[in-house]
Amino acid sequence: MPSGMPVPRLGPYPDRPRGHAAGRPPHLPMRPIWMCRACGGPWPCAEARLLLVEEYADQPISLAIYLSGLYHEASHDLFRLNPYDGPTPRELFERFVSWAPYRRKAT
Repeated sequence: MPSGMPVPRLGPYPDRPRGHAAGRPPHLPMRPIWMCRACGGPWPCAEARLLLVEEYADQPISLAIYLSGLYHEASHDLFRLNPYDGPTPRELFERFVSWAPYRRKAT
């Protein structure tokens, strides 16, 4: 890891989504900058989101817990990298957690 970069903490390990096309890098984040290893976009990128929804199709609460843990880790990492111009907590929440399909429909 380059000098001056914060060392990632030992929170939830970002090892999902597990599915990816053969011969292509998986859509996993690079820590501590939280960019996608495959496409270079902010993680979770669109492809990672689709794969995560598919992987957790029968476990939406588990997906919410996993993403919430990564949101916490990303908040820590990104704030340490740039405490003045980094993403706000709200922006990170929307990026990591709010898109997940775990909400119950109103009855």
